[in-house]
Amino acid sequence: MIQPTNIRLTHISSTQNNWQSDNLLQFIGNDIEIFVSDSEEHTLRKIQQAARKIEGLKVQQAVLSGDHWNEAKQWAFALGFTCVNKLSNVEFTGDAEQIKGLKNKLDVYAWSRDLVNQTPAQLYPEKLAQLASEYITVQAPEHVSVSTIYGDDLMKYGWTGIYHVGKASVNKPCMLIVDYNPTGDNNAPVATSLVGKGITFDSGGYSLKTSVGMFDMKCDMGGAAVVAGALALAIKNGLQQRVKLFLCCAENLVNGDAYKLGDILTYKNGVTMEVANTDAEGRIVLADGLLAASETGSKRIINAATLTGAAVGATGGDYIALFSLDQSLADHTKTVASNNNELLWQLPLATWHQEKCPSAFADTANSRPQPGGGAGGASNAAGFLSRFVPNNGQGWLHFDLASIYHSTNNNMWAAGATCQGIATIAELLAD
Repeated sequence: MIQPTNIRLTHISSTQNNWQSDNLLQFIGNDIEIFVSDSEEHTLRKIQQAARKIEGLKVQQAVLSGDHWNEAKQWAFALGFTCVNKLSNVEFTGDAEQIKGLKNKLDVYAWSRDLVNQTPAQLYPEKLAQLASEYITVQAPEHVSVSTIYGDDLMKYGWTGIYHVGKASVNKPCMLIVDYNPTGDNNAPVATSLVGKGITFDSGGYSLKTSVGMFDMKCDMGGAAVVAGALALAIKNGLQQRVKLFLCCAENLVNGDAYKLGDILTYKNGVTMEVANTDAEGRIVLADGLLAASETGSKRIINAATLTGAAVGATGGDYIALFSLDQSLADHTKTVASNNNELLWQLPLATWHQEKCPSAFADTANSRPQPGGGAGGASNAAGFLSRFVPNNGQGWLHFDLASIYHSTNNNMWAAGATCQGIATIAELLAD
């Protein structure tokens, strides 16, 4: 039986001058006390860092106790403490409603993080679609319907990007469509469409990654995990609006039938695209998902993806990179992210970014034939995606998930998936 450890939080005055002022943790019997200053600028970061230290002491089950734990502080502790094989080993405190809300949130994050952490052999495109649809369905079985398009049938429906990226794998590519409709009206408008990149393993294709660059590419389906988790959390929280989810699932591998540099694909909206880099496959599949979302007529489209190394370089891997052509919506999203204590930073995007990946043979290329797509790679990728959304980009948000995964432990996170962005997107769904 796992012996739980009580974790208490204590605020100390900035005027106190004793040994505790310089020590984040103190051990009192079998309990652990976290000391934070009442004037601390980054209290939540300190708590998350303390949680990492406590997890490093091989504590298996953390029980939060005492009077100083509010919701935000408990969640910061949970993010720092949880890790592979301990993704839900936190007991919260407070009133029943607060405990229920935190537990629901932790359960969803644990599911999404575990999904991202699975190996490529465990999680192939069809399995990703299956697990996501099952998890969402169990939240509200009477309101969820599911369909999946596999393999060659993708071309019948016009989903050329997913088909070509995934056709080199023995595991068929697919598009998952989940319709959450709590209204009971089949003609009810779709309030929001969600689109997730579900590349379950990315070798880079013929633009082959190095061994080091390929090592963590099981996480390249993180966008799918985040939007699926966001929908599940919103349903748990009582979502009353109709939402459709589209997951673009494939393995980007190499064989004699793989798509090649110089190939030209024609999308359902007539846009032609020359393949300049087979390792810029995420935007190729997301274009299909965005077109499918556009067909719903939803006023808001949100996509999430581990799309560019350029976003990681720009944010240090600490922030989600946000792109939008709808500034009022972007401003609202930044407020929602701040309220949820999820680090998000808006990077530049204008309509002229559509022209940043030129082709002599097609309307656009998918990238530039330069390492990382050249300067401004993250904005250029977002510009490519903007070709496939309606209303000149009004109502569209693109989350480039630069902070979703860490290869090794650090002072804030355990190794593996973080799935940051779920809480922000879930709240946007409820708007």
